[in-house]
Amino acid sequence: MIGYLRGELLARAEKGALVLTASGVGYEVRLAASVAAGLPPVGAEVEFFVHTSVREDAIELFGFPCLEDRATFEVLIGIPKLGPKTALSILSVYDAPALRALCAGDDPGPLARVPGIGKKSAQRIFVELKYKLDMGQGDLPLPRPGVVPTVFSDALAGLANLGYPEGQAGAVLRAVLDAEPDLDVSQALRQALKKLAKDRQ
Repeated sequence: MIGYLRGELLARAEKGALVLTASGVGYEVRLAASVAAGLPPVGAEVEFFVHTSVREDAIELFGFPCLEDRATFEVLIGIPKLGPKTALSILSVYDAPALRALCAGDDPGPLARVPGIGKKSAQRIFVELKYKLDMGQGDLPLPRPGVVPTVFSDALAGLANLGYPEGQAGAVLRAVLDAEPDLDVSQALRQALKKLAKDRQ
């Protein structure tokens, strides 16, 4: 199961990208339109957190700029009758924080602005999300306001790769970045690892 890709952008398309990894393998990755539009020039390095979809007739990779967007995508495709294409369309209009904020209210109307989603579908999706979407209290904590999301997400991914539970790692990272919001990823990782090591003593 592929969970993360880093490599050279070989080609860009309206709905995705072709990424060449250091091992010489090229992967086609489906992206939200908003992410695809923001891709760097061909030849630049790109990285994505990946959801791997395995079906009888195909294996598809869906790429996301942060763990939070990937987790939200996985919540969306868990809703009955909502497939990956619609989930990507939703994330093209509303990123994970915006979707959480929307679902904290009582108006499903904004979801109907997503291409392909009518008022009835928007109402159904909204009701499902109210119960299924993690509102910042689950295993994938959200960064505090003012913290750069990519620093939080990338540092959280690094700690997860080292075997730390995301809930524990996220809580420590929040404390680190609340105290020093200008840290880069490597600095945040070092500080978090120090705190985690102390907690184990």
